[in-house]
Order: sequence, then structure tokens, then C-alpha cells
Amino acid sequence: MDNSIKGKTVVITGAGGVLCSEFARHIASLGGKVALLNRTFSKVEKIAEELTLAGYIAKPYQVDVLDKATLKSVHEQVKKDLGPCDILINGAGGNQSEAITAVEYHELDIDEEIRSFFNLTQDAVQGVFNLNFIGTFLPTQEFVSDMVGRDGCCVLNVSSMSSYHPLTKVLGYSAAKAAVNNLTEWLAVHFSHVGIRVNALAPGFFATEQNKALLFDDEGNYTPRSKKIIGSTPMGRFGVPKDLLGTVEYLIDSEASGFVTGVVIPVDGGFNAYSGV
Repeated sequence: MDNSIKGKTVVITGAGGVLCSEFARHIASLGGKVALLNRTFSKVEKIAEELTLAGYIAKPYQVDVLDKATLKSVHEQVKKDLGPCDILINGAGGNQSEAITAVEYHELDIDEEIRSFFNLTQDAVQGVFNLNFIGTFLPTQEFVSDMVGRDGCCVLNVSSMSSYHPLTKVLGYSAAKAAVNNLTEWLAVHFSHVGIRVNALAPGFFATEQNKALLFDDEGNYTPRSKKIIGSTPMGRFGVPKDLLGTVEYLIDSEASGFVTGVVIPVDGGFNAYSGV
């Protein structure tokens, strides 16, 4: 089956990350012209070199998704290099330990020295919220202007399993990703009359180099929190990046999903469907 991605300009924020770099490789292999946006330039520079050597079209750009002026400048450069944006993937995001409580439950005898709900700082929680929510809003505001009134254009946001059911400890990130889901639905309705689809992907729990230390101990065994995750995942394993590629391709291919907008699709091994009993 032919895809509608070939020849399209696909802008990916957070393209230096584990998941989004795999998105970029897959989309490039489908014939998309990939603009790799990332705060750390060396990461996307390396990926662009790899894709170019393989015969694909890819360009790296350094940008902080919270810097509106730089986003505007990069947008103009992308248009010069690759043409107007047809597809935007908002993959930039992340968490920080200061926005996470040290314990799952607040108890009467809790140690006052640990990071509890009451001593999470505004800066930490706001920083995580801004990165994930405002870091989705601003690139959308910048690049979607290219799409208005053009056929086959869409936005794909990257949400999280914590957007459905907030994870214990993970306050700031869970709230931000829930807001991304809401934004996805709002944007889908708002742009429905000008031909722009907006959807989101909600990955479950993925084992990558970035979170390896959190999921496995020094002997390679599951940590206690990992055991809880696997116990709540009917398919009984962590995801790997390639598990996401089919859903990404489907949602950005207007030939395959041209009547799909305003949805958030979980790719989670059944985690979201499982009640625990």
C-alpha cells in the first residue's frame, strides 16, 4: 500500500530522544523529508548524518521548544531547506526528579526530610508542565500555520500512559500529559474546518537506555517498581521503540487515517485496559 508520507516535510521535536529518533528513521525510510529539532544539537546532527548517508533527506536544527523566537527562526530555515511543514510530531518532553514525590503515599509518620507533596517546589512542577504542555503548544502554534488549507497535513502529539491514570509519585509529568491529551482534542476540533488532523500517541512503559537504571538492578533484574508495572501489563513485558512505529505511521498517513482526528491511541501492552483484578 502506498503511503502519503513520501515527499512530505515532517518536523519532529525532541528528535534526539530514544523514541523520536526511531520515528525519524522510520519516516525517512518512507520517503519523508525529516527536520530533526532538538535542544542538544549534537544528537540530531549525528542522526541526520546517519540518514543522509543512507540516502534519505534529513536536516538537524537546534531549538528549545520553550523559546518562541528561536522556534520562529528555525521554522523559517526549515521552509528554506525542506519546504513548508506538512506533518508535525511534538515529541519534546520529559520529567525531573524534583517534580516527583519520594513515596507513593503520604503517611502520618512520614519523614519530613524526604521529598513529599508539601515540599515539591513550584519551579520544578511548573518546569515539567511547561516542557511537556507549553513545549507542545508553542511548536504547534508556529508550524501549523504552514498547514492551513493544504491537503494531507496533521499533528501528532506524544502523550503518556500517565495521562490516563496518574502514576504514583509522578505529579508534574502526569498532569502535563493529561493536559496534552486535552490540547489534542481541542486542536482537532479547532482545525477541523481547514483540513488539519490532530492526534496523539500514548506509549506505555518502554525499556530504553535512558530509564534502564530505574527499571533494572545491577544484575539486570526488575526493580520493585518494574515488577508492579509488568504485573499490570497483560502482555507481560516492556515495550521497545519499534512497537510504536506502526501506530505513528498510521496516524500521520492521511491515506490510512484521513478520517481520524482527536484521538489518543495507547500503545501499552494492555496496561490501560487492566483493572488490576
